[in-house]
Amino acid sequence: MSSITTLLQVVGVADPRKFARTKFQQLYNIAEENLYEDWRILAEREKCADAVLICTPDVLHKEPAVAFAKKGYHVLLEKPMATTAKDCIEIVAACSKTGVMLCVGHVLRYDPYICKIKELIDNGVIGDVIHIQHLEPVGFFHFAHSYVRGNWRNEAESSFSLLAKSCHDIDLIHHWAGTRRCLKVTSFGFVSHFRPENKPAGAGDRCLDCSVEDTCPYSASKIYLDKVKQGRVGRPMSDLCPDTLPDMETAHEALRTGPYGRCVYECDNDVCSNQIVNMEFEGGLTAAFSMVAFTEDICKRKTTIYGSKGELSFKNDEIRVFDFLTQKATNYVVSVDCPKNFDLSGHRRADYCLIDSFISAVANNDPSLIASGPEETLRSHLLVFEAERSRRESRVVHFDHSG
Repeated sequence: MSSITTLLQVVGVADPRKFARTKFQQLYNIAEENLYEDWRILAEREKCADAVLICTPDVLHKEPAVAFAKKGYHVLLEKPMATTAKDCIEIVAACSKTGVMLCVGHVLRYDPYICKIKELIDNGVIGDVIHIQHLEPVGFFHFAHSYVRGNWRNEAESSFSLLAKSCHDIDLIHHWAGTRRCLKVTSFGFVSHFRPENKPAGAGDRCLDCSVEDTCPYSASKIYLDKVKQGRVGRPMSDLCPDTLPDMETAHEALRTGPYGRCVYECDNDVCSNQIVNMEFEGGLTAAFSMVAFTEDICKRKTTIYGSKGELSFKNDEIRVFDFLTQKATNYVVSVDCPKNFDLSGHRRADYCLIDSFISAVANNDPSLIASGPEETLRSHLLVFEAERSRRESRVVHFDHSG
């Protein structure tokens, strides 16, 4: 398989950070006149490409998505589509009206292992799907980084965690349910542990000035500085220093003054750290989803799908099916078709497969190559919004499919 950069040409970039623009310019040989601080300037000029990738913060998705769709660009939009149901509906309507393709970044739908699970379900290997049990273990330091100290910690500045983090997972359940529509949903969730009352005695407001830092698993020194010492400059270290490559000096300064150096018990976080969602679909299919921050595994999802003829389990990139008739188990080998030397772990291989599918869809004018198109993705997003409504209102939410 060819590398992505041999299949497309990056012709422009809009980013308010000079460091990011310069990096893109160097990577993709972008002309100076196609570098912009504001995406609006790019949207106002004459159409200069076939497609656009929208990678703005979640709360800023709708405006550029609608603007570029109206301009005739095919749109690849990071998940979540937007932070309100109304904005999601408007994005889909704009793309539909102008006839452009919309691909939402539900990368897991493109993961070869997830594709294999869907194939096995559709081929009736486990019979009728009766129940889906799905877990997302976020990871103790990953949650502290992104959802306590970081960009997704506060709903007013981003969105609730079920949407920001777990719309992937609700979308997968929706995907595995096939044509069966969700009838009811209920959810419970809490902001656990990362609260002022749980701050250890003697702890400081910042990790660099904390007398008990060495006993805290969420210490910023442990999470960031130890990795910078090892020469690691990717995430999460790159989030500390968005305007330069992180080194010990810049990382120390970031922890002294920036959000990532704060005590996890003294942040303005208000998004759930643990949440469950229970769903009833047509035909008696039930599904249960759990998201929890406090795990060793980092986003290594675990799934069991119970069918009338067998049981399918998926964890650590292993798909196992136990057949009730033969009482034998089969392990399915999955081929991952990515370039050599490409990191094949989790999201990364799925990221590649999504981009490859989107490029192919645009090149061949074939929206069927997009697994996360507008209408189905909208339905799974609306399910997320209703699940969160259930949590807030402490009630079962019923879906009206009469319209």
